[in-house]
Amino acid sequence: MSGVRDRVTDGLYGLGWSTVKTLPEPAAAALGRTIADTAWKRRGKSVLRLESNLARVVPGADPERLAALSKAGMRSYMRYWMESFRLPTWSAERVSAGFDPKDVHHLTDALASGRGVILALPHLANWDLAGVWVTRALGVPFTTVAERLKPETLYDRFVAYRESLGMEVLPHTGGSAFGTLARRLRDGGLVCLVADRDLSASGVEVDFFGDTARMPPGPSLLAQQTGALLLPVTLWYDDSPVMRGRVHPPVAVPESGTRAEKTSVMAQAVADAFAGGIAEHPEDWHMLQRLWVADLEPSGAPGGPA
Repeated sequence: MSGVRDRVTDGLYGLGWSTVKTLPEPAAAALGRTIADTAWKRRGKSVLRLESNLARVVPGADPERLAALSKAGMRSYMRYWMESFRLPTWSAERVSAGFDPKDVHHLTDALASGRGVILALPHLANWDLAGVWVTRALGVPFTTVAERLKPETLYDRFVAYRESLGMEVLPHTGGSAFGTLARRLRDGGLVCLVADRDLSASGVEVDFFGDTARMPPGPSLLAQQTGALLLPVTLWYDDSPVMRGRVHPPVAVPESGTRAEKTSVMAQAVADAFAGGIAEHPEDWHMLQRLWVADLEPSGAPGGPA
């Protein structure tokens, strides 16, 4: 059954990449909304988890408000997929017109310094579009890390897709990603990491919307080890076809403390920047999994992260 499920999953993603990118843009957007609304009406585990997460982001929201946010959230999530399926066909002009980041001088100034730059993003709006904008509008290649998905053929699809957009993609597992990222940064390169969820034993505990969550230590450790500048980035959609974003000021490396203490301070600063962007646009945060420590179930329990 697992093999059948894997083949079906891979086939559905393949269908998306081969079919959706050929649709006219209004038709693709309408299809995304239809799929999102259907999934939302079914009230499956992902939708319920999204509402549970949003309840922390918007404290005091009543059930009607949370339902409206989760419906908008599923539409935002499917907009991400519809855009991502179509990104390989977008021209440089379309990419440039599709993203309008604020305070991008933080990024361009950091790149000009030659110190290397780490962009840390949460699962907001379309991080792939932001990445393509960097490679095509700014003409700057970058390196990122991808989680190994199952089936392996699906992981291969994602790697090929992102590499076609101008990204160097490293596997999350295997132990060599950190060293490669450090070398790229020491050479003055750019690294982009999605960094708002870490369920591993090495995750750094941070205060996130008033409760404890774990976030990856990688961005903070890389900045300490290489001297690269760490810049949080937040993204959002509005009522237009253009995605918006903001590049936040660099997160400073503390002058004193152990490496673990410095990492904790920096991770909290990144979490605070993420929280500000998520609070302003909660419907664009695509967090359909457990995040807060209090919500995690023991490994192997039903619904847990086994």
